[in-house]
Amino acid sequence: MEIWSVEHNLPPEVASHFGSLESVFSLDGTCVSRDRMSDVLCIDFNGNTYFVKRYYHAGNIWRKFLCFPRVMIEWRNLKRFHQWQIPTAEMVAHGLQYKKRFFYRGAIVTAAIPKTQDLASIATEKPDLLRNRQWINNVSQQLADITRRLHQHSFAHNDLKWRNILVDQSGKVFIIDCPNGLLWIPPFLQHRIIKDLACLDKMAKYYLSRTQRLRFYLQYAQSARLSQADKLKIRKILAFFVGRE
Repeated sequence: MEIWSVEHNLPPEVASHFGSLESVFSLDGTCVSRDRMSDVLCIDFNGNTYFVKRYYHAGNIWRKFLCFPRVMIEWRNLKRFHQWQIPTAEMVAHGLQYKKRFFYRGAIVTAAIPKTQDLASIATEKPDLLRNRQWINNVSQQLADITRRLHQHSFAHNDLKWRNILVDQSGKVFIIDCPNGLLWIPPFLQHRIIKDLACLDKMAKYYLSRTQRLRFYLQYAQSARLSQADKLKIRKILAFFVGRE
């Protein structure tokens, strides 16, 4: 069984390349990343850039047997982000194929977000931007709003690292690459919220001042000062990766 969907507003010459799962798996392009589970290709058509993420495995064992593979989670999360008005990549096509009731392969095609760079690369390649208070405050406020919105929907990204945060030349923030994000219920949600915030702070502690990191938390909490509950949460955030790095 094969499930495949292509957005209707694509130019015909582009849609033909993404018209089926078979055609997507026969594409050639620049390999951006590859591991045992998937590969990512960067492909240019008529001056437009697309990213093709092709999955060869469902993920862990429960995803395989419950027919809930990572590729499905990823495209559902992209749809959630659009529904929640969270800036992310536009999905062009997506789908998967089963053989003998088990996941065989799947893919997601997204349009590249023009003139963006991930926050981790900016930190190492453009350190002057991180010393620009206005730029940092603008990015911090947007990221705090996005993170809070996710958590208000009982959703945790589960890999909210700087490499999965894009910033364009105007300073607009986008969230990408979310195959592990899920909806959670208490008390599990609180642990996942702590993890998301700890992931963000993992690199922030090396590039930002304590004042800037505290300001981000206050922006996230929409508060002018810390409550006792906030102080407890911050201690948990700071301790989350202790001994794991």
